[in-house]
Amino acid sequence: MLDSEAKRELRSLPKDFAETIGRHLVAAGMLLDTEPEAALAHARYAKRRASRIPVVREAAGLAAYHTGNWSEALTELRAVRRMTHSDAHIAVIADSERAMGRPERALDIAKETNTAALPKEIAVELKIVEAGARRDLGQLDAAVVTLQGEDLDPDRPQPWSVRLFYAYADNLAAAGRTDEAVRWFLHAAEVDGDVETDAADRAAELAGE
Repeated sequence: MLDSEAKRELRSLPKDFAETIGRHLVAAGMLLDTEPEAALAHARYAKRRASRIPVVREAAGLAAYHTGNWSEALTELRAVRRMTHSDAHIAVIADSERAMGRPERALDIAKETNTAALPKEIAVELKIVEAGARRDLGQLDAAVVTLQGEDLDPDRPQPWSVRLFYAYADNLAAAGRTDEAVRWFLHAAEVDGDVETDAADRAAELAGE
């Protein structure tokens, strides 16, 4: 149930030991959305036994993030970044800095990152975090501007469009641009086929319905 990269990393361990660690990683992944504390327990166990394996540190970092253990998430995901030379979790790292009350550091991370080299979904997520950091600092208009660009196109929805449209609408609302916020919450609702957000409710609330 592990992907090929995770299996490759675990091959550096003795077979029986690798299978044990692998089972804990699978459990952590399966429980992450529904029982994050249990997921974190599995990931921590794997980390205690195999801390030099990047996928193990990754599991620990993501589980810590999902449980609000921001400092632990930063420690683990920074380690993964050093070990793999990858920015795959850069948005989570920046958001953890925000959560710890350091929006300026989140902005520094966004500025220092070569977003052109990131997969599009990660680049968009980092942009959403950057806008959130601007908002944390009271820079409401700047937060709105941060999210503008060619990706903000309701006629060309992408897998990341729900989160981008929702974030844009939310920041428009915070900036007092209610009519525009309603429009973008509706755009978010239109592409939210799995109803993962309350975009439709937010639109109705702002419209006074």
